[in-house]
Amino acid sequence: MLRIIVLGAAAGGGVPQWNCGCAVCSAARNEQPELRSTQASVAVSADGEHWFLINASPDIRQQITDTPSLHPKGGKLRHSPIAGVILTNGEVDAVAGLLSLREGWPFEIHAHERVLSTLKSNSIFNVLNPELVKRIPIETGAAFEPKLPDGSPSGLEIEAFEAPGKAAWYLEGIADEQPGDTLGLVVRSKADGDSFVFLAACSMVTPDVAARLRNAPLVFFDGTLWRDDEMIAQGLSKKTGQRMGHIAMEAAIPALSDSGIGRKVFLHINNSNPALLPGSPEREAAEAAGWLIPSDGMEITQ
Repeated sequence: MLRIIVLGAAAGGGVPQWNCGCAVCSAARNEQPELRSTQASVAVSADGEHWFLINASPDIRQQITDTPSLHPKGGKLRHSPIAGVILTNGEVDAVAGLLSLREGWPFEIHAHERVLSTLKSNSIFNVLNPELVKRIPIETGAAFEPKLPDGSPSGLEIEAFEAPGKAAWYLEGIADEQPGDTLGLVVRSKADGDSFVFLAACSMVTPDVAARLRNAPLVFFDGTLWRDDEMIAQGLSKKTGQRMGHIAMEAAIPALSDSGIGRKVFLHINNSNPALLPGSPEREAAEAAGWLIPSDGMEITQ
């Protein structure tokens, strides 16, 4: 059995975003604090004792504090049940949290060579002691089992696949989009074969993406925006979702309607997205199509 905890459900900046006065952010600050959400990450475990994070959110310290399963074991001066971090891209909201894991505890970072190269080129990530924090390249299409800090098997099997997206925004103009910039993950329990797919950044449902998701028992999928021009229409940005490398919910829902997915969860939801608001037409449409809008701390067993 897999245990999965949604540490954060929001896109970059979280909800409320620090400098945003949109309808969702205003409601989250005031009359609807339940809308507050940290930046997207999930934790997964095959044994309920050792955990792997999928992406290291800038909010990771708060997420760990809010998640008892990730607390140090009682009676230990230094301890963490976090055994590793799996990175699916090099965006700030996926890697910045690594800097908060620098206080001398062993774990592994698994990422595509493209993302590891970005970390290597930025000396600030050298605060992670390489003798304790190993950086291990992910090869797409080849399943691997991440190890626990003592070298024993984790009980998880992970297969990464390339997905349509874009290079991290801070690399725009420096490096063109290349394979490995956006990964999806198929995560399985080696004991019983239970699995889920994680794809929190995706610009379109290609035939390959559709095949990866077909009949999956559980999928976490990119829910950044409701409509492609959402941020333009609200006066928040000049960029469309496609320009940012994200498919809109209103396009993803019909594209995956006949996919046979068991449970469907949107993740990486931007503060501009009206589907965050209970009772909104967009929320009702998403839920009618069988999609869940998660909250921080939600636990799912698979």
